[in-house]
Amino acid sequence: MAEQVLIDGLCFGEGPRWHDDALWLSDMHDRRVLKVQPDGSAETVITLEDDEPSGLGWLPDGELLIVSMRKRQLLRFDGQQLQLHADLRELASWYCNDMVVDGAGRAYVGNFGFDLHQGAEPRPAELIRVNPDGSVVVEDREVMFPNGTVITPDGRTLIVGESFGGRLTAYDVAADGSLSNKRLWAELPQGAVPDGICLDEQGGIWSASPTSNECIRQVEGGEVTHRIALDRGAFACMIGGDNLYVLTSSSSD
Repeated sequence: MAEQVLIDGLCFGEGPRWHDDALWLSDMHDRRVLKVQPDGSAETVITLEDDEPSGLGWLPDGELLIVSMRKRQLLRFDGQQLQLHADLRELASWYCNDMVVDGAGRAYVGNFGFDLHQGAEPRPAELIRVNPDGSVVVEDREVMFPNGTVITPDGRTLIVGESFGGRLTAYDVAADGSLSNKRLWAELPQGAVPDGICLDEQGGIWSASPTSNECIRQVEGGEVTHRIALDRGAFACMIGGDNLYVLTSSSSD
């Protein structure tokens, strides 16, 4: 399996998405959203002046959704103007992070749940649904650091990585976007945790594991089919074309 560096010099890459034949990502600590072409050329789509971006997604009309972490907001960018799409401060117990957006424009947003960087005691966090009109609903209050999230192509199953639970957790998705039937999809191998995740065409999930410096592919039930070792932490991953893109860093700081 050949590996090569697509782009370097990032402060901290997060939330990669494959869209319009390009890799989009948040350079979180540099407060930028980037669009990276397959040849490695990159452009800054937008810079957040007073917060850090994380999860990315798109509404059906093509507007970009951006998680504003510390403000605990979901922003909407039409290519010219940045607007508030939803305010999550009353629902998210700590900084917001990754998300997934379905074909109807519903966004499912995770958050830390506790002050990670100040060494607070871990506690469960909320998984929040933001409807296309900006209204918000807490779908689950008992998720251990909900992070990378995927939705199956049929739209009927959502799977979230619980970073502090060391597992991938699945839900059924109803026609209105509500979640039910919470269940274990896979436990990660000992020493590994799911940060960003992505779903491949065969239904396997790749988890970027910063604690074990690798990307791990599993199928439902937990069987590990592939492990890609790296020289530093893997924090997020995304499939685009025939490639698996992995965002790496020596530290989340």
